[in-house]
Formats: sequence, C-alpha cells, structure tokens
Amino acid sequence: MNITEHMETFGHEQLSVFVDKNVGLKAYVAIHDTTLGPALGGIRIWPHETEQQAIEDVLRLARAMTYKSSAAGLYLGGGKALIVADPRTDKTEALFRAFGRFLDTLGGRCIATEDVGMTVADLLHVAQETKHVTGIPVSHGGSGDPSIMTGLGVYQGMRACAKEVLGVDSLRGVIVAVQGYGKVASHLVPHLKKDGARIIATDLFPEARARAAADGLEVLNDPEAIYDIQCDVFAPCALGGVLNGETVPRLQSRIVCGSANNQLLDINAAKALKERGILYAPDYVVNAGGVINISFEIGRPYEEAAAREKTLAIYNTMRSVIATAKDRDITTAEAADRLAEERIEQMRRIRRMHTGA
Repeated sequence: MNITEHMETFGHEQLSVFVDKNVGLKAYVAIHDTTLGPALGGIRIWPHETEQQAIEDVLRLARAMTYKSSAAGLYLGGGKALIVADPRTDKTEALFRAFGRFLDTLGGRCIATEDVGMTVADLLHVAQETKHVTGIPVSHGGSGDPSIMTGLGVYQGMRACAKEVLGVDSLRGVIVAVQGYGKVASHLVPHLKKDGARIIATDLFPEARARAAADGLEVLNDPEAIYDIQCDVFAPCALGGVLNGETVPRLQSRIVCGSANNQLLDINAAKALKERGILYAPDYVVNAGGVINISFEIGRPYEEAAAREKTLAIYNTMRSVIATAKDRDITTAEAADRLAEERIEQMRRIRRMHTGA
C-alpha cells in the first residue's frame, strides 16, 4: 500500500502515528476532510495483525466520518483514532493518558470520542491530558454515552426501510437478525422490542452472547450462521466489511440496516444487494445518532432534547436517500454519497467566494 497515493486518491488530509513503548502504545489518528469543521471521530481499540491492516482501517473509518457528519447536516469533518491493542487485556490508565498527550499535539484538528473497545471511563483518562475529547459523562459536563442516540437513530433508519419494503413503519412481527451485541446493539434492541419485533442475535464473543440471552433474545452460538437466517432485517452491528461477495449471496433478508461502520467491503457489495432486491441502509446515514448527540456538546451546553429531535430526523434522511436512489436508478450507497458530497462541495464553493480563489 502506497500510503500517500491512497490518501490523495480518497482525499485524506493527514495521518499521524504515535508510539510510546513505555506504556505499550501504538496509535494512529487519521484526518480525512475538515471543509465543514474540525474532524470528529471515535477512538477504536483493536488488535490488528499488521500495520497495513491498521492504516487501511483508520483511513477508511475517517473518510466514513466525513460522509456521516455531512449527511447528518453537521459542521464537522471526519477523523478517526486507532489504538492497536486488545481491549480485553491491554487497557491501562497510562496507555490512555499517553494517547491523550499525543492527541493534544494536533491542536484540535481532530476531536475524539469513544468507539469499539472504549468505555466512557477510558475516555475520561484521555481527557486528563487533552480538552479535545467529547462524549464524556453528563456528570463531567458532557453528553454521555453516544451509543444511546446511535441505537435510536438506527431504529429510525430501520423504520424508514420498513416503510419502503413492507409498507408500514412499524416493526411489529418483523424478524431482525442482529450481528454483534455490543453497546449500540444493546441500545437498539429495546426500541425493537417495544415495537414488537422478533430478535435473533449473535456475537463473536461468548460473554456478549450470554448478555443477549440474558436480555431475552434468541441467540445463535455459531456467529457465521447469522448470514443464513431467514429474516426481514439483517442488522450488522459489529465490525466493517461484512457485506461482500461471499456473504451477500447468503443473506435471507429484505433489508440490511445496522450500526456497524463500513459494512460494505466495496461498491460491488452495494450493487449485489440492489440486484438481489435487498434494501441497504447506508451505515453512516443511520448510525449518525451518536455523532449528532456529540455535536450538541461541542462549544455549547449540552441539549439532550435538541439532540434527540435531530436524531429522530434520520428517518426522513433515510427516506430521502431511498427516493434519490429510485429516481436515479442507483444504489442507496451512491445516493447517500451524493448527498454528503454535494454539501461539502457547496461549502467549498462558499469558501472560494469569500477568499476570492
């Protein structure tokens, strides 16, 4: 992988690498685009086997955050942080504080929050060393756990898809297959239960499957079997790249709508879903609730009611994406990209007018 060539191709602005061998820290921060505002992205902790995998992951995730914030109508750019470590065994206060010191050197170009492998407690350690974090507890002046609003937003996206495919926006009697039972899924499921959906869940980790069972869900002990389950909605709520040439032909659903970032391995997966008549809810459209919630914390006192109202509007955004895809005979992934790119380009034109460039 030629890193600079890759960054030029996909419009990335910056990639920073941080190492502190004293605490076992190896981390990356990617900034994709700051046209709309400072980059915002979560801190992900994941034990990538190779450096190339780690760099590809953080660059891809940063770009997705640009599109997510733009499509949600926020004045934020896209960024992402990655700490290469095992979140179950390697987390320490010293590790997070070292990362916070490194993040602070970026001077606010990237604002970090929590992501896969992180907790609010972990984020507070980072916040000891830098002010450029958000999503901290309400008791500390923040907006709290963003996964709560993320779950609500995914539910709204799922309702919008059900309206298109099933003719009703209620999920009563709808079978939802949830892949991954982490924080966001645990906040999505109560909305599905309240609406009367039947939920089947699985996860790579036995402890997560145990939590799903304790919450009264049907659980598949073989995580691979989730692709073959007869259902109405397949909800990817784990890691990215799960929709690809091997898995899409196996799906037995009419809708794909979940919280995971970068669900599509590539654009061919989106085309394959369209060809099979499966409605895909672009991940960065429906999982934007957490970013929306955080945006109401940055530079002002947090307003939960306003954040919730804007998160509920994900239903309308998803309906708009579906309508655009139908009108132009393109995939919903392409329709969402156009929505995000047009807003960014509009801001660039405004900036050029003001600078005379």
